[in-house]
Amino acid sequence: MVPSLKLTLPKIYPLTDVVLSGMTHARQVAALVEGGAELIQIREKAAASDEFFQAVKDCLAVAEGEGARIIVNDRVDIALAAGAHGVHLGQTDLPVVEARKLLGVDAVIGISTHSIDQARAALEMPVDYIAFGPIWPTSTKENPDPVVGLDLLREVKRIAGVMPVVAIGGINESNLAATLAAGADSVAIISDLLKGPDAIADRLRHLNTLAGV
Repeated sequence: MVPSLKLTLPKIYPLTDVVLSGMTHARQVAALVEGGAELIQIREKAAASDEFFQAVKDCLAVAEGEGARIIVNDRVDIALAAGAHGVHLGQTDLPVVEARKLLGVDAVIGISTHSIDQARAALEMPVDYIAFGPIWPTSTKENPDPVVGLDLLREVKRIAGVMPVVAIGGINESNLAATLAAGADSVAIISDLLKGPDAIADRLRHLNTLAGV
């Protein structure tokens, strides 16, 4: 599957997390937009559906006019109802083909993969990018998949060709350069970006500088 031309991935792909940051999703989005974020994934594992829906609406209101797009983690229904720019799916979420039917051709759809076989399968789906990982050990998931490492990341990028690959899992300031050098088009970051809630914008600017942006 050749990706559409509607998406150019930023080097740093930030995700929100209310527990890590101690801030609402909307406040995190405001800080990330201030730091130059172009694509932000709203990640929420605990809130009720109505609360998550309102949080996404609030994030869209903040991002409107700032050139940033809001991607919803897992929940196609909330992405559709709130009018988000797209969705990021896991292996056990709604199948990509069905998500595409619901969200339409203009929506951004990404999928997480954790093995070469899953990555190959994703390349046949109507997605705009594939995420691969965890590249490094991560503490942001309760039951993380086995660490895949840089060698497998290189192989996934080789087989992905022009399909953008987002590296996920345990990426921080110390391993950012190595992850990008292994072929990642973009890196998803949570903990290393949100560890200082009052300095999120500065952290994003710093990480972008390290990424050569």
